Amino acid sequence: MTSLTIRKLSSVAKERLRVQAARSGISLEAYTRRLLHRAAEETDYPGTDLAKVARQCFGETNGIELKLPPRGKARPPVTFD
Repeated sequence: MTSLTIRKLSSVAKERLRVQAARSGISLEAYTRRLLHRAAEETDYPGTDLAKVARQCFGETNGIELKLPPRGKARPPVTFD
């Protein structure tokens, strides 16, 4: 087993966790461990589909149409003589 220290947790958040642990009939440490185990077991992370997020932000109703300039002649390939 390993240990984990959480710094800068507000006293309000700590008190809420303590109350939830007491309601569950377990210690704050056991309750927090249970929460972390459940979070670590999740495999479906919301918001990780970048394409979906992009469609939501820049889709048909939120995006803009850009006029692309016409393509010009291709440049000759570079030679290394």
